[in-house]
Amino acid sequence: MQLTTPLASVLTDVDFKACLYILSFGLFIYGLSGLTGPKTAVRGNRIAAVGMVIAVVTTLLVEDFNNPVLIIVGMVLGTAIGVPAAQRVKMTAMPQMVALFNGVGGGAVALISWAEFRQTGGFDGVATYIAIFSVFSAIVGSVSFWGSNIAFGKLQGLISGGSISLGPLQLPVQALVAAGTLACGVAIVADPQSEIVIVGLLVLSAVFGLLLVLPIGGADMPVVISLLNAFTGLAAAAAGVSLDNQALIVAGMIVGASGTILTQQMAVAMNRTITSVIVGGFGGDSVAPAGGGDGEQGTVRSTSAADVAIQMAYANQVVVVPGYGMAVSQAQHAVREMAKLLESKGVTVKYAIHPVAGRMPGHMNVLLAEADVPYDQLKEMDDINGEFNRTDVSLVIGANDVTNPDARTKPDSPIYGMPILNVDESQSVIVLKRSMNSGYAGIENPLFFNPKTSMLFGDAKGSIESVTEELKVL
Repeated sequence: MQLTTPLASVLTDVDFKACLYILSFGLFIYGLSGLTGPKTAVRGNRIAAVGMVIAVVTTLLVEDFNNPVLIIVGMVLGTAIGVPAAQRVKMTAMPQMVALFNGVGGGAVALISWAEFRQTGGFDGVATYIAIFSVFSAIVGSVSFWGSNIAFGKLQGLISGGSISLGPLQLPVQALVAAGTLACGVAIVADPQSEIVIVGLLVLSAVFGLLLVLPIGGADMPVVISLLNAFTGLAAAAAGVSLDNQALIVAGMIVGASGTILTQQMAVAMNRTITSVIVGGFGGDSVAPAGGGDGEQGTVRSTSAADVAIQMAYANQVVVVPGYGMAVSQAQHAVREMAKLLESKGVTVKYAIHPVAGRMPGHMNVLLAEADVPYDQLKEMDDINGEFNRTDVSLVIGANDVTNPDARTKPDSPIYGMPILNVDESQSVIVLKRSMNSGYAGIENPLFFNPKTSMLFGDAKGSIESVTEELKVL
């Protein structure tokens, strides 16, 4: 449709576009406020998506696009790849998806900075602050892209989930790469440089991103994903400054600030500093002794679905402790059905959620919300820990590291000091596991050898369904 001159004048008016940008990031913030609870999360996500559509359309109103067809083709390709991928992803693979999408964002920002470098002849004649923000977004965006891809590979099992480092050379090499990256950045800002300099900056940033994430593994992975998410947000905000795009600045700062706060909160929940997470990765693929028999720490007691059903049916309070094992088996709906049956028998059922349970922040909350578990039954660690000594049965579903008493009692444990769910204070503990393999931190859990603990081996979903069938006949 051919726009009339007055309409074209309005659509391209700077003040009009500023108003649209304000509307868009107003919707971002309002939508984000809806993500504070599962009942409003879907609505909040849709509101924020409307804001993004407005921001994209407003950006396309810029008059001096060199090749709008190329942009449209890119948007169509991105939609064709992203929408089916998001629709088909399983909840167990959501952390990988988050890491991958976050990496794509960081990579896009880095490429924008490279394009700006080429278009301006190495920032020749450009204000110094714009060159600084562009270099910053190139470095941080590249680090986020390559770091996120490593996180994706670890979570997907494409590479070892344990620490991969250069040993004693790790920190010196990392420092050398960081110094080289910084030198390239300073050179670019100081004077126009040939393109090989920014290519070198991007390559060194990529190497730094690899060196940053490869040594990190085990229980620290949710913190890393959150940290990389913050990196991408800050890089996008810097790109917004260099492009004079208000919507990109605000959206980037929202992501950067929320990601930074979340990273800090998760590090606190693990009793670790962000620095220790980055330089002191632990965990891996080690395997504890095979179960079903005696180990160095004692005897493992196996139980049956019938015994578990009897224990819980005659309890006053049962606390379900979900972990990655529930996500892997997609047992959340089976857990909900079992809980309904227990509640019909007068048993109080609550859910204990550790801040770093699963493979990403809020992983367990999302799964349980999907199964329509009442939100008021979900208890944060600080709220539920005082109740375990009044709990008859704690049902641990594939939650290893966040229930490991070594975090309280064994100073030489890699997770010592990490706040845990004190399930060992319950009258009895039932642990659902496929085997005696260790958790993501790669360390043995003495809870399994506690005389109060019984192990129900097998797929979590199948085990829960068997317990439910037994409950029906009681």
